[in-house]
Amino acid sequence: MGLSNVVGDLSLEMEVDAFRRLFPLRFYERHLSESIRPDGRTLKSARDTSVALGAVASADGSALTKIGSTTMLAAAKMEVMTPSADAPDEGSIDCCFVAVEYYMPSICSPLVRPGRPAEIAPVISKQLYDTILSSGMIDLKELSLISGKAAWMVYLDIYCLDADGALFDAALLSAVAAFSHLRFPVVSLNDEGRLVMVPEEGNGDKSGKEVVNKEKRKLSLSSPPFSLTCALHKNYILADPTSEEEAVMETFVTVVLNSSGHLVSLYKPGGPVLTQTSVIQDCIALTRQRMKEVQEILDESISGMEID
Repeated sequence: MGLSNVVGDLSLEMEVDAFRRLFPLRFYERHLSESIRPDGRTLKSARDTSVALGAVASADGSALTKIGSTTMLAAAKMEVMTPSADAPDEGSIDCCFVAVEYYMPSICSPLVRPGRPAEIAPVISKQLYDTILSSGMIDLKELSLISGKAAWMVYLDIYCLDADGALFDAALLSAVAAFSHLRFPVVSLNDEGRLVMVPEEGNGDKSGKEVVNKEKRKLSLSSPPFSLTCALHKNYILADPTSEEEAVMETFVTVVLNSSGHLVSLYKPGGPVLTQTSVIQDCIALTRQRMKEVQEILDESISGMEID
């Protein structure tokens, strides 16, 4: 290739990049008209997804998930609590997106400034909490240890390591994966009648105290929820948008389904009113397809952990 060709290619690349920065909507509309996206995906295709369980050794359950470049690290810790008088046979779940605790660092996105929490953090935190509880994924009675006296409190922290769009989808996937990996610690009663953790080394409690749960067991999940965010522009539906696409589009729909295919919730923050029910139906259909893909990825990760 001659020098003139190299200069010509670089010049063309610079022109495309400048057009993309100066006129982002027109840049995307040119791609949409050809049913393709700048990253090579079709309009209704999600990005490559991966799940790695057991990413945090000190946690009772953890997972590192990636959807494209969007990366989430979820870690669940369990503590013994006194159940409320209204629900003596139930435990509790405290689900928080860690940015609420200022754990969403500025390196995860150019939109997050140092020393300031991301504005989207408490919104996603509330969405996660509502979704996990309303989906019925976790039977709170399974968290009971001693009726009326002791139950498990589950703390879930989710660290956003790279924010490149579809943050709620990635956060929810990391939460479900962490709960799939979660194991109940072994506890026993001490002389004062309080529950204490039994060290993992050794077989059981060497002190002779009554062991409440004799072995670490998995948390049973019932129809875990999965979600897909779609960006809407004119007559186009873009599944799993990147942060650049989110900055260009103004209307978004996030559909949450459980593994049985039933609708758990539907979020539509801002944007014009949707008058066509077919758009919502298309988004739900895309979510069902996406749910099957993600469920297979999660099942493979769980199977790999069991083999190890």
